Amino acid sequence: MIIDQEKCIGCEQCVEYCPVSAIRIEEEKTDISQDLCTECGNCYRVGVCPTDAIFRNELVWPRTIRNIFSDPISVFQETGVSGRGTEESKTNDVTNRFKKGEVGFAIDVGRPNAGGVKLREVEKICLYLSSKMSINYDPNNPLAYLMEDPKTGKLKEEVLDEFVVSAIIEFKVPLDHCPEVVKVLEEVSHHIDTVFSIGVISRVDEDWTIPAAKILEKEGTPIRPNGKTTLNLGRA
Repeated sequence: MIIDQEKCIGCEQCVEYCPVSAIRIEEEKTDISQDLCTECGNCYRVGVCPTDAIFRNELVWPRTIRNIFSDPISVFQETGVSGRGTEESKTNDVTNRFKKGEVGFAIDVGRPNAGGVKLREVEKICLYLSSKMSINYDPNNPLAYLMEDPKTGKLKEEVLDEFVVSAIIEFKVPLDHCPEVVKVLEEVSHHIDTVFSIGVISRVDEDWTIPAAKILEKEGTPIRPNGKTTLNLGRA
């Protein structure tokens, strides 16, 4: 995103809409730091600029990655899905992606409220996970397309310094491996310069209990089973 300095009147109306504080005040006008801009387009979509000084610049690889991971309405061409991850974790009752005896993990790196994250930090988590466990990253997640080596979690060198709102690491493991995954993630959390939240996707048993929650609680891991629940109509 770019602000036309000839049109800008320095009203600062756009500043509060930037999720990563990339819009700065310089010499009584606003400007966008190209290093910090995630190309989310939020400042443009809200339409608060009285002079239409904000405009989208043409993006080229690897900067296009910023838009894909940061703009919720941007569609990833290879998967046809918008957003940072896949849609299956939210529609499991229809897709049956996570079966009984399995648990899915969605690690949202850069949220909550980290103010953006470089993919270099995301790679650190992937590398550490893969060094400790056998991880099969979801091939339909945009992050998988940026991996130079999915077995090790190594990302392509040219994407490491791209700055995004957040990125989601997705994979699934056998149900009884839940505590091991959480333990490894807790270990790596001390070696990265960002935050992350852990989403656990698990089928509900016939008695309406959550198998993954029971296992993790037994291990002393606090669970908040009040996350996103999407009701989907369709045929399993």
